[in-house]
Amino acid sequence: MKRIVLGTTFLITGMMAQAQEQYKFNGKYPETKKTNQVDEYFGTKVSDPYRWLEDDRSEETKNWVVEQNKVTSAYISQIPFRDAIKNRLTELWNYVKYTAPFKEGRYTYFYKNDGLQNQSVLYRQTGNETPEVFLDPNKFSSDGTTSLQGIDFTKDGSLAAYQISEGGSDWRKVIVIDTKTGKKVDDTLRDVKFSGLSWLHNEGFYYSSYDKPKGSQLSEKTQIHKLYYHKLGTPQSEDKLIFGGEQTPRRYIGGGVTEDEHFLVISAANATYGNELYIQDLTKKNAPIVPVVTGFDHEQDVAYSENGKLYITTNQGAPNRKLVVVDATRPTKEHWKVVISETKFPLTISTCGKKFFAHYLEDAVSKVYQYSLDGKKEKTIELPGLGTASGFGGKMTETETYYTYTSYVYPSTIFKYDLKTGVSEIYKASGVKFDPSGYESKQLFYHSKDGEKIPMIITYKKGIKPDGTNPVMLYGYGGFNISLTPSFSISNLVFMEHGGIYAVANLRGGGEYGDKWHNAGTRMKKQNVFNDFIAAAEFLIKEKYTSKDYLAISGGSNGGLLVGACMTQRPDLFQVCFPAVGVMDMLRYNKFTAGAGWAYDYGTAEDSKEMFNYLYKYSPVHNAKRKCYPATLVTTGDHDDRVVPAHSFKFAAGLQAGQICKNPVLIRIETKAGHGAGKPTDMIIAEQADKWAFLFWNMGLGYR
Repeated sequence: MKRIVLGTTFLITGMMAQAQEQYKFNGKYPETKKTNQVDEYFGTKVSDPYRWLEDDRSEETKNWVVEQNKVTSAYISQIPFRDAIKNRLTELWNYVKYTAPFKEGRYTYFYKNDGLQNQSVLYRQTGNETPEVFLDPNKFSSDGTTSLQGIDFTKDGSLAAYQISEGGSDWRKVIVIDTKTGKKVDDTLRDVKFSGLSWLHNEGFYYSSYDKPKGSQLSEKTQIHKLYYHKLGTPQSEDKLIFGGEQTPRRYIGGGVTEDEHFLVISAANATYGNELYIQDLTKKNAPIVPVVTGFDHEQDVAYSENGKLYITTNQGAPNRKLVVVDATRPTKEHWKVVISETKFPLTISTCGKKFFAHYLEDAVSKVYQYSLDGKKEKTIELPGLGTASGFGGKMTETETYYTYTSYVYPSTIFKYDLKTGVSEIYKASGVKFDPSGYESKQLFYHSKDGEKIPMIITYKKGIKPDGTNPVMLYGYGGFNISLTPSFSISNLVFMEHGGIYAVANLRGGGEYGDKWHNAGTRMKKQNVFNDFIAAAEFLIKEKYTSKDYLAISGGSNGGLLVGACMTQRPDLFQVCFPAVGVMDMLRYNKFTAGAGWAYDYGTAEDSKEMFNYLYKYSPVHNAKRKCYPATLVTTGDHDDRVVPAHSFKFAAGLQAGQICKNPVLIRIETKAGHGAGKPTDMIIAEQADKWAFLFWNMGLGYR
């Protein structure tokens, strides 16, 4: 076994082996009953013995959660250095954190966390005056599990509507306040979900939601999204339906008012890819809603509006996106004119001060350029290195903007950028106790099973030798056109300062190289994603960065599916696995909440016999059979209404029933927590401490 050294203290491996023998898992899991539930798909009968765990309201399920948590807690609490890891995480976490400021009315607003506050506090100030607390989410609940999930202001900044989430749920409440007094000025709106809030003058705002489920609000399917207009001073029951409902059923609908308050822009979709686009002229009474793009074959969004012109980002004829402009009186595709052309790298657009900021992903790192409204490239933003830049937004009247830059070895730093001079200056440096000179990060490329070239970035403490004994945490996602870009993590620092290598593979299914990359990891090509991840693991072993005994994999949500599929396909390849809030039952995922909208990426078991067979072959729940699995810690939240916890419950139950060796297969179920958003700091630290303790312990490594 390897020794983990920090300074002059270390744990002797012989002592570790003795301690591990003392605390070795006894293999006694809580009893999970099996039923005779069988479903038939295209003539194939499929057993689903843990179907009863889908009922989140039953006492039987609640008792199962309690018993599983007892076993997991007992196991982790016996790890001698778990508290030391938690203390180190707490020490590192305890520094002041800021977000980039934004201007509303006469005030500049920003979020600040003093260090260990469960929720960040929203402050405001005018000029150089002392900032004052505007909203403190830590006062929303006694345990910090009610969070602020967005705030939107009227154009003059006099009113604000903000959303709160309780226990991490996607269902939100909306509260409207007078920004001068902080007092509520309207009834609280309830049962709002997957929604922005967009004001029209000071009279009311648009929002989106579903009808409240008749059964479980946490797990019942939500199908028909609706866009409403709420007029201040009227009850929510009288809110006007603008789009959606039975006449135009769509799963996801969003509505936003352009900054000039000229247009309502409506995006409507049935899946996580592809949307329709509509506009309504708000300067004319009872103006019709006019289609710009119908059908769901492409994606488009209005980035900016001025003088009756719409600037639209689209992937029609441009898989990596382009920016076009059109007169709103004839907004359809045949009238579009290109402002910023497509390139070989994916494009996103933000706006500030009547300028466009073109943000490109070049091999998963940021490149940003400033353009005029007529498409002339004016400036290249000089970034500190190869990392991730985000922000560059603001109102059309502003002359400066803010952005945040980070990388795996560069803590999040806020910069102020002058639109006229193109000069960036540090606005808020990170206060984390971290010396980047002691670490390095580099990008590698490897080949997947079919020969595709895949990028991966590894980060580690300088001086580490590729001798096959380094612990590695390999992280991935690979889905929904989402790109994994470099960012600094306090939690990962605890791992790296003890000799760990943190590796992130940019798998197909993500958005790192545009639509082609995304589509290469969807539906009947989903196995490409798993092959890419497995190939990353094999590459790290081949290049002697690690070995099977020191290799862990991790991923959340779609990344949880990634881990679940890879560990059931190649349990021999990994020592430790962390599937988090994963989509694990690929035959029934579309039966819960908004899961049906994921069909573009996954397909469904009802689509065809071929699609069913494909899903059945890799579905983690259905492939948890009698094998020796790696040490596994499944994690989920009991209020997760994005990927319902039944996915993780059924997967963990199947793994426990199938485990034939002594490696522990445990599930950690956070109470009053959802898919991840709004989780309080103390809950995050405890979860991360458990994760790293579990990893070090099951790799036979010590920690001091």
